[in-house]
Amino acid sequence: MWQKIKGSWNQTKGAIKEQWGKLTDDDLMEIQGRRDQLVGKIQTRYGISQQEAEAQVSGWEHKQKSM
Repeated sequence: MWQKIKGSWNQTKGAIKEQWGKLTDDDLMEIQGRRDQLVGKIQTRYGISQQEAEAQVSGWEHKQKSM
């Protein structure tokens, strides 16, 4: 699943920004489709634990699969 997200990163950025509005365009450029980077940026911007950020990304991924 993540390979598909990474492969269509330009289209995916909008969906990520909708979900996590505190992420900046610079953050998204830095992430460049890397899941671990996304988790880290969410953790930093929202002041949450790595486990919580990981859970949010996993939930988001699950929603993307069903679309």
